[in-house]
Amino acid sequence: MIRIHQVYGANLPADRLRVEQVQALFRANFAYAASEAEKIPALLDDPFRYGYRTILLVSENARSAVTGFSLFLHFPEVNSSFLDYLAVRPGTRGGGLGSALYEATREYLAGLGSRGLYIETLPDDPALIEDPAFLKENRRRLRFYEGYGLRPIVNTDYDRPAPKLRAGYLLFDGLGRKEPLGRDEARAAVRLIIKRKHGKSVTEEYIERVVDSFTDDPVRFRPPRAAGKTAPPPPPPAGRLERPFARVSSEAHTVHLVHQRGYVERPVRVGAILEGLEPTGLFAAVKPRRFGEGAIREVHNRDFVNYLKAVCRTITGSRPVYPYVFPIRRPERRPKELAVRAGYYCVDTFTPLDRNAYRAARAAVDVVLTAMDELLGGRRVVYAICRPPGHHAGIRTFGGFCYFNNAAVAGHQLSKWGKAAVLDLDYHHGNGTQDIFYRRDDVLTISLHGHPAIAYPHFSGFADERGEGEGTGYNRNYPLPAGSGEEAYLGAFDRAVKRIGNFRPAFLVVSLGLDTLRGDPTGSFLLTAGSLEKIGRRLGGLKVPILVVQEGGYSLRNLRRGVPAFFTGLARALAGDTY
Repeated sequence: MIRIHQVYGANLPADRLRVEQVQALFRANFAYAASEAEKIPALLDDPFRYGYRTILLVSENARSAVTGFSLFLHFPEVNSSFLDYLAVRPGTRGGGLGSALYEATREYLAGLGSRGLYIETLPDDPALIEDPAFLKENRRRLRFYEGYGLRPIVNTDYDRPAPKLRAGYLLFDGLGRKEPLGRDEARAAVRLIIKRKHGKSVTEEYIERVVDSFTDDPVRFRPPRAAGKTAPPPPPPAGRLERPFARVSSEAHTVHLVHQRGYVERPVRVGAILEGLEPTGLFAAVKPRRFGEGAIREVHNRDFVNYLKAVCRTITGSRPVYPYVFPIRRPERRPKELAVRAGYYCVDTFTPLDRNAYRAARAAVDVVLTAMDELLGGRRVVYAICRPPGHHAGIRTFGGFCYFNNAAVAGHQLSKWGKAAVLDLDYHHGNGTQDIFYRRDDVLTISLHGHPAIAYPHFSGFADERGEGEGTGYNRNYPLPAGSGEEAYLGAFDRAVKRIGNFRPAFLVVSLGLDTLRGDPTGSFLLTAGSLEKIGRRLGGLKVPILVVQEGGYSLRNLRRGVPAFFTGLARALAGDTY
């Protein structure tokens, strides 16, 4: 099995190892340019540093070892691309690995909307290449591209050597487009390619001479060397490239079904989300894996976890238990009856306990931990469709339809690999997340929400709650008044994003609540699907791996519209769009 996916940088441990393997392959395949391998991490971390965007795709075997790579550039001014290097592990022949990498490159650029891909190859002309082995390799490479309908552009000075530049052919792949390559389009692209790729090795005079030599309109190509290769390049394939977006959900959430009238946290919410996501085509579906309780107990009090498990096991029948007595929490005076003791751990009267609450909450944690593993494995955006939600669950409390804090579980685990930020975009303050990280400086917590004067949970979420001890300054709340629309919300949101950028996290966890949209039965904000698309774009601009964890949102119509809008914005930012 050939797995091909994009590597965005060398910050994650898995990606750092991939980049190191790519550098080794680069040196083995391109000894004459071995020093270029050192630039790869910088090119990925600052993709426009040299005036173009650098994209790296890698192929891996079943043991996650890199077997090949494609490194290519995109020039946004002309919306055209340049294949810089494509290589497979030395000794690898057959099996279609080179073809798979090239097809994945074409697939990526077609999705980007690139007008074409330029490829520079060394000549197959004996008059220009004296080394027989080198000449043989050049001929093999040109036969490979001719198999895709690509041939060198002729009647130009591009293939004439410069004092510090080897002679080379220029090929063009229109990525399935039907119109021919025009002279002016080719000139604009060639000028950028030479100036930004080879500008230090050639003079401005040389650049203009080569550009001006493109006189044919449309440009002309060398006749095919192999019989039957006159067809134009085929449309880019689909399915070669592993999707950078993944979603994780579990059927186990359906066991948590509360029949009481007015209980809005319903199983049908997940169905509405999946229905909205399907048309986007963005996501690879990943099944949740089973994890133990260890990650839960690292953020939640052991006694609380034990209680929740025990009380759910003892409840029989269809009637759930609702807390109704809320004592001052004195550990030495806890009621012996488990049902009565619920008020010791709960913060409200509308979050029920039943025989399936613990099971569903555990399954939601499995969803978020699976999503976290996908993120650590190299995905760029992973959506954990958790139900029940979690951001109101604190160190030793549950409430607000939440039992275990899914986002906090993931944020804590990710902090072991690098700094993490948790951004809560639910209409209601993420009081549980704040409680868990309030005294820590390795996890930045930020929440935008309805002001506590008007919104649950009322007793937290004020702007002056900034953290304690080592965590002082690492908690920020942006409470907003009822009726806040896009302008007011995005103003606060931009301040939050700036603070996250200054923190420079290795990971971002987003607690996504759709109850901020106009018409939600539990919220009073006036955001639209368009607002969420803008939010997604701006988050994507942070250029960090993002784990999105589902929280609230109780209008099915809003879920169907809002979730795809948010992720479409993220996808556009990931593709290099600006807002």
